Amino acid sequence: MKRLLAVCLVAGACLSCPAEPDEYMTLDEMVQQAEAWAKDNLDEEALKVLNSVDRQQVMKLLQELQRRFEADSVLDLAGLKEAAQAVIPILNRSEETAPYGAWLAAQIDCLDVADQLHAKAIPPKPIPGKPLPALPKPTPKAERDIWITKLSHEPWPPGAKQQVTRLKPIFEGQKVPGELVWLAEVESGFNPHARSPVGAVGMFQLMSATAKDQGLRTWPLDQRRDPERSAAAAAHYLNGLHKRFKDWRLAIAAYNAGEGTVSRLLKARQAHSYDEIATRLPAETQMYVPRFEAVLLRREGMKISDLARAG
Repeated sequence: MKRLLAVCLVAGACLSCPAEPDEYMTLDEMVQQAEAWAKDNLDEEALKVLNSVDRQQVMKLLQELQRRFEADSVLDLAGLKEAAQAVIPILNRSEETAPYGAWLAAQIDCLDVADQLHAKAIPPKPIPGKPLPALPKPTPKAERDIWITKLSHEPWPPGAKQQVTRLKPIFEGQKVPGELVWLAEVESGFNPHARSPVGAVGMFQLMSATAKDQGLRTWPLDQRRDPERSAAAAAHYLNGLHKRFKDWRLAIAAYNAGEGTVSRLLKARQAHSYDEIATRLPAETQMYVPRFEAVLLRREGMKISDLARAG
């Protein structure tokens, strides 16, 4: 019964998306699309340990979550929390799929905040004879405020105290503020085994290409799972991003969305700050930056404007 409920939740989440042509796919077509997406994004060997029902359930949720992360409104993430919570225990049942469970668990706060923002959104007045207008996107300030409230009483993630002490000097050694170590809470909840559906791995969720650019190996042993090596790579990458953008919000946005995405938006909007381009960034990044700011305030009592370049 619990498995059936979870399947229904996932299917309901998929069918509650904003109206698009694929909204009218049959269940078989949805499964086929999920299978095709999985071949490009998921570790097929890991997912083979799931039975057929669980496998379809997991793939549909991860595919839908990734699609909404890539959309341009955080409100698109609303309505997925319950389905995600149902899938996490399935993923955590085996060693092979647990890395996806660790990544998904770190996203639950995002889905909760999306639900809260959706509930607070004030629908615009309908115009006779025209489609209902979309809900207005939350402002950067509104997102910062709700994240600060959300995290105001959150305890440290398991293992964070040990890792923060070890890894802060590594960040400082790369000439960036040691407090940036808290990106690991946002990325993975300080879990070095976390793996995202698009292939980011480790405590700092480095993509394969980025890791290799920073001198890490991904085979035969994936050094992204090594907390110290991945911290050094993440810190070095952040150093370069800050040199390029001269601003920590923009650097952190680029760490998540890619420096090309941030650069194109700054140029297209003739902008110079994160807030000027925030609502044009992917929904995942719109959550990522204010979430880090709230984590920084909660764990270190610092605002992002208080960060100074080390060294």
